[in-house]
Amino acid sequence: MRLRTLEDLFAYADAEDVELRIDGTEVQVRRPRAGRPGRKAFISGKRKQNTIKTTTFSDAQGRTLFSGVVRPGRMHDQTAVRTEGIAEQCGLHPKVRVEVDEGYRGLANAFPAQVSAPPKKPKDDTLLGEYHAWREQRRCQSSRRICVEHTNAEFKQWRPLQRFTDRRETYAEAHHAAGLTDLVMPAR
Repeated sequence: MRLRTLEDLFAYADAEDVELRIDGTEVQVRRPRAGRPGRKAFISGKRKQNTIKTTTFSDAQGRTLFSGVVRPGRMHDQTAVRTEGIAEQCGLHPKVRVEVDEGYRGLANAFPAQVSAPPKKPKDDTLLGEYHAWREQRRCQSSRRICVEHTNAEFKQWRPLQRFTDRRETYAEAHHAAGLTDLVMPAR
């Protein structure tokens, strides 16, 4: 079965009781010529380069369920949650559990029983025991989320996605093709 939209993904996760992992990744793209409209939209604040971001969804075993929600590099993960409809799908499917990173903190605040984000860092004057408990909680949450990081790394192992030099308009097709290579290649 191929999940082609976010609606399909959340319906599948709801029906099959699949816990989702969500993460975004950036790929460097060519810098547009000077004077082009929208040129600044692709400059990432984090990497200080022209990038395109992609949101990837995987399950607990690290299998890619859906990837290809493409946006300019300047857009933050939390803005993407609203514009891509992830928050809306969480509201429509309250049984679906989701693990996210710090960039999706707003989604975790909006759906606390459904979305798990890393715990907030304690203040500097916190007792040592509380600080160690926070580190252990963060480590456990990170261990549950690591499979989506590996999923993103698999996409970047495909040479054209390490630094995309073609036209930005064709990136979504190339990213989709990278995801299809897993389906074609035999299991090891």
